[in-house]
Amino acid sequence: MPPTAQEPRVAAPTVRRTGKGIADEALIDVLRTRPILEQIANKWSVLILTVLCTRPSRFNEIMRRLDGITHKALADALKRLERSGLIRRDVLPTAPVGVEYTITPLGHSLQQPFAALYDWALTYGPDLERAQTEFDRARV
Repeated sequence: MPPTAQEPRVAAPTVRRTGKGIADEALIDVLRTRPILEQIANKWSVLILTVLCTRPSRFNEIMRRLDGITHKALADALKRLERSGLIRRDVLPTAPVGVEYTITPLGHSLQQPFAALYDWALTYGPDLERAQTEFDRARV
């Protein structure tokens, strides 16, 4: 499919010789990784998978734990994550019928990178907020 105005053509990584050897200038193959990162790196996907890493949960439990998510946003995100094989939806034999979401081994493989991002956010969040405040102050 040809690139659109929103999707610029990405050249193949160029290679140059440095003092330490050959290094790729483009470390990321954007055409291959972008669709995958769009699935897992949005804020709700990260948070949903983080919730499900601890234990299987029902829809309303996930919604209570994710302050600010709407019913529609949660339903849509759960469908995307299930389609991607990151979570499994199990219908429970209860009355009324219940549904529980469980992280899959593929989804669980994201626990360590997400934990690192979470730790980074806790450590550097104040620095980020301070930089934003300084930037906004300079613009006024």
